Amino acid sequence: MPIHQRFTALVEDKPGEAWQALFERCWPGYRDWYLRNGVFGRPSYLDCRRALRKHMPELVPTWERMVELAGGGDIEARILSLWCPPVYIAGCSQAVWFDPVGAYCPALLRNYDYSPDLLEGNWLATRWCGQRVLAVGDCLWGALDGMNEAGLAASLSFGGRTEAGEGFGIPLVMRYLLEVSGTVEEACAVLKRVPAHMFYSITLLDTNAHWATVYVGPNEATYVTRRRAITNFQHKVDWPEHARATSAVERLAMLEHLVDKTHSLPEVAACLLQPPLFQTSYRRGYGTLYSAIYQPSNRSVELFWQDQRWQQSLLAPLTGGRDIVFLPGPY
Repeated sequence: MPIHQRFTALVEDKPGEAWQALFERCWPGYRDWYLRNGVFGRPSYLDCRRALRKHMPELVPTWERMVELAGGGDIEARILSLWCPPVYIAGCSQAVWFDPVGAYCPALLRNYDYSPDLLEGNWLATRWCGQRVLAVGDCLWGALDGMNEAGLAASLSFGGRTEAGEGFGIPLVMRYLLEVSGTVEEACAVLKRVPAHMFYSITLLDTNAHWATVYVGPNEATYVTRRRAITNFQHKVDWPEHARATSAVERLAMLEHLVDKTHSLPEVAACLLQPPLFQTSYRRGYGTLYSAIYQPSNRSVELFWQDQRWQQSLLAPLTGGRDIVFLPGPY
């Protein structure tokens, strides 16, 4: 059966009515997720506040405002801190692409693979710490991928290991680096000092055409690589069953071929919509929910699907919405 999903773009410089409506819509699901092991299985309010103040002080005023809009409750504050949250596992493919003939700007490409039941579907344009950030949202104020006014683009993918430790949920780490960084070098510095609670790979591209893919994870040193393509493992495949189920090795081979051989951005985009990169295992939790192209040089972002495209300029983002239909299939 087809699966219907609404994607919405919200433009709100500071958390207000639009964010509050988002919270009220998504809160029941996040509360159930956070408390699935009981209220005492999660860090205390004081621990959460202390972690934010230590590692992300610039975000504290926004967090406090959101807690107020959410009703000021203890559980709301703890969930919004994203300090040591429950585990979550996604798919995703991402790559940095350069045009060998110079006709197109460098681009950060990504496919986001996850369960449609767990997707917020919000594209948020904000100015929480001064500069404009346009990001696909997750966990109420985190980011799955995005770009800021300085021209730094970032995207995340699951790192292929299920261990969890002390740290922040990766969507808030992504949000933070987009809020406070302007270059790949600055973003790498953030990722080296802010702890992540699970293993993820973050690909970065800025207006100087500097790029990096950064491996983060609990209790391990952050590792900066020069890999232009990444799927769902870091140095090696650590979870073979997940890699087979999500075609992680095959997707990586295709991405590496694209970034090395493809001379046209439209050709690359078309390949993102074909297997093995495009996945339709929606019922199993890792179908492709959207594809994206970030071009920092001209501050443009495009989300696209099999039958729709949605372009935004970071310089003048617009509110709006798209209704998307996903068709589950054999791959």
